[in-house]
Amino acid sequence: MKLTILGCYSATPRTFTNPTSQVLEINNHIFLIDCGEGTQVELRRNKIKFSRIQHIFISHLHGDHFYGLIGLVSTYRLLNRDTPLHIHGPKGIKEAIILQLKLSNSWTDYPLHFHELTNAEPEVVFEDEKVIVSTIPLQHRIYCNGFLFKEKAGDRTLLINEVENYKIDKAYYRSIKKGKDIVLENGVVVSNEKLTLPPKPTKSYAYCSDTKYDEAKIPLIKNTTVLYHESTFLESHNHLCTKTGHSSAIEAATIAKKANVGTLILGHYSTRYENIELFREEAKTVFDEVEIADDGKVFEY
Repeated sequence: MKLTILGCYSATPRTFTNPTSQVLEINNHIFLIDCGEGTQVELRRNKIKFSRIQHIFISHLHGDHFYGLIGLVSTYRLLNRDTPLHIHGPKGIKEAIILQLKLSNSWTDYPLHFHELTNAEPEVVFEDEKVIVSTIPLQHRIYCNGFLFKEKAGDRTLLINEVENYKIDKAYYRSIKKGKDIVLENGVVVSNEKLTLPPKPTKSYAYCSDTKYDEAKIPLIKNTTVLYHESTFLESHNHLCTKTGHSSAIEAATIAKKANVGTLILGHYSTRYENIELFREEAKTVFDEVEIADDGKVFEY
């Protein structure tokens, strides 16, 4: 599992920082999460192949999280994309993008699918044989979702020497890797545990975009491998959290601790702060495994 931070600052872009966008690579998928201004420039800078992105997840319709989307959609057209692009985001995102395409007479030559979200409860928004993606309802000033990306358990690992010792036909190998026991010709049952090793542990990533402190999401992100949680403010400006619908570093760390996550990544810093290491310092007073996002930073798990 690999996470590339394209941008992780709040509000407006600056010459040396970008608003929110990141790429998650998990189980052979590449997902784009939020798409602030400058996203496609950062995709190029980080040498991420545009063509492999098939699903984009937008948390909410504040500009620093989706104003880069129309540019990316248009660039795909110029690059002669022909594969479908799926955009998952709040109701209204289709209208916002389609209007711009209409007024610029820049309709896409590739299938563009919108999956608009309105549910205030968690729901599955993408699933295949490898990965499942669900929403994490968040408490912000407008309708907002985080996203939980979870690997599905793979096949068990075949112990080929054991299988051959029992003279099991290759036709049964697939079912054995799926966890099935085997009945030999003499009627003896060979348990799957004797023939295989457990699959690799699955990994998960919880993305909690703009949100005030809210413990309702804790059961949804319990025991995740990695949690990205916004931390717009330091404790000295905690009084702004409720008013703006944001969290402090300490509040993010508190959520991480109560959810028993493996690692907490902080981001979405207010641009009023010059030293983002202060966010790590404050969070570590509550939770030990703290990382700080920064533009261009890569995390691998």
